[in-house]
Amino acid sequence: MLPIIVEAATNFCLHQIRLPYDFVTESSKKRTLLAYIDIETGNGDTHRAYIGCDVMLIQTIAEIFLGEDESDEQTLIDMLLETTNMIVGSAKVLAGELYETTMTIATPFVLSHEEIASLQLNEVQCIGINGGEMTIALQRL
Repeated sequence: MLPIIVEAATNFCLHQIRLPYDFVTESSKKRTLLAYIDIETGNGDTHRAYIGCDVMLIQTIAEIFLGEDESDEQTLIDMLLETTNMIVGSAKVLAGELYETTMTIATPFVLSHEEIASLQLNEVQCIGINGGEMTIALQRL
């Protein structure tokens, strides 16, 4: 399932924010805002998908969508939640079209800095975008 979400994220880069991307082998460990959204597959498996963006990237996304040069913390959080919803929503469509798999997605939530610090993720992919970084991860529940 992680490859489907990564493909949706790369589509987001190309078609929504229109910025080039590359795959990063190791995270730069910058301060990251992280959101999650729960997914249930057609066969009943439940996963939690995480989308994280460093402050530089989420501010770039806010500039593109909202026209804001300097967004406050709450606006950046809202932009991350919307980005998470767009990417995982796109993954849901891709799963149905390309893999004939159904998915149900929940509402996205943002994690606190304390929750991020204690989080252990198994499957992770990082994408470099315009000097910023997006982290995509998946955890089976």
